[in-house]
Amino acid sequence: MPAVRALPAPAALGVVVLGGMASAAQGVVNSELGERAGNPVLGAVVNNLGGCLLVLVGLFAVPSMRAGLAVLRRGGLPWWAYLGGFGGAAIVVIGTYVVPVLGVAVFTIAQVAGGSLGGLAVDRAGVSPAGRLPLTAPRVAGALLGIGAVALAQLGRPVGDLAVGLVLLAVAGGLAVALQSALNGRVSAASSTAAGLAVNFAVSTPVILAVAAAVGAFAIRPAWPGQWWLYIGGLLGVGIVLALLVGVRAVGVLRTGLALVAGQLGGALLLDVALPGGAGVRLPVLAGAGLTAAAVLLAGVRRRTPTRVAADPASEADGRLVG
Repeated sequence: MPAVRALPAPAALGVVVLGGMASAAQGVVNSELGERAGNPVLGAVVNNLGGCLLVLVGLFAVPSMRAGLAVLRRGGLPWWAYLGGFGGAAIVVIGTYVVPVLGVAVFTIAQVAGGSLGGLAVDRAGVSPAGRLPLTAPRVAGALLGIGAVALAQLGRPVGDLAVGLVLLAVAGGLAVALQSALNGRVSAASSTAAGLAVNFAVSTPVILAVAAAVGAFAIRPAWPGQWWLYIGGLLGVGIVLALLVGVRAVGVLRTGLALVAGQLGGALLLDVALPGGAGVRLPVLAGAGLTAAAVLLAGVRRRTPTRVAADPASEADGRLVG
């Protein structure tokens, strides 16, 4: 199977921003479904089972998707490259139990901080298909600006009990998401985007089901609501994972994560305006979204290096650099 070329950086970042908007909607859908069904983990279960169903349909309907998995069997990737789905499962489980204690604001800031640090680390190590990206001042500044932008966007939200252990757990969840993006991107680059998507859900879904069983989510009789839109989390999840695969391959993990956050803040703002009883336009969220977009651009700034050009023997006989 011929390798699929990465999208140009602006196009890839645009796809990731759309994925971030889908992520904002997914969070609303899954939390509402879990609350109405009687256990918060059930929202994640329905989300992943829906994503798996879509992947299975794709495997039966799209021959190239099956071919991509066949390529992976011959690809020679190390076993740990297939474990990206654990990161997605980890952040879902962590968020389910940490948010009620810390509050959405602190959890979000801690998660983005972990994701930014993780993005810098995995890009520097060359784990993602974008290759080894240097730890430059613009990249570090972009990560810090992104964290600050998210903190600004959370102004006015209630803060829960600030337990240091839970804050660190939320940071670890962000690190897990960064590693998830890098590993899934590595699988995708070795075969196809569809194969990376399939591997992600194949790994994350059993973990979510095991956690749900461990916390007794299946021991209750869920009160499943009748609104169809509460069950589209899996469809949104497929779109989000695809967006991350596209972004990581083109621009690395750090900028992909920041673009996702920019989309999440923009999506949250749209939901606040569109949903009945929403908070309307919140200036901190609007400012945070704009600053996060600036962080994406800042993190992409590269140092200019001098270019060696051919010297005119008559005028540059000493071989100095010109231009």
